[in-house]
Amino acid sequence: MNNKIIGIVLIIAGAALAMWGYNIYDAAGSQVSRALTGDAPIEAWAGMVGGAICVLVGITRLK
Repeated sequence: MNNKIIGIVLIIAGAALAMWGYNIYDAAGSQVSRALTGDAPIEAWAGMVGGAICVLVGITRLK
C-alpha cells in the first residue's frame, strides 16, 4: 500500500514539474532567447525531463 501512495505522489509531482518546465519553455523571454541564440533555458529542460522521469518512476511503483 505504501508503494502505491509514493507512486501516486510521484506521478502528481512529475506532472506538475513537467508543466512548470513547459511554461518556462513557452514563456515570452524564453521565446526571444531561443530566436536569438537557439538555446532553451536549462530550467525548462530540467523541469520537463525531471517531470517525465518522476512520472515513469511513479508508474512503476503502482505495479
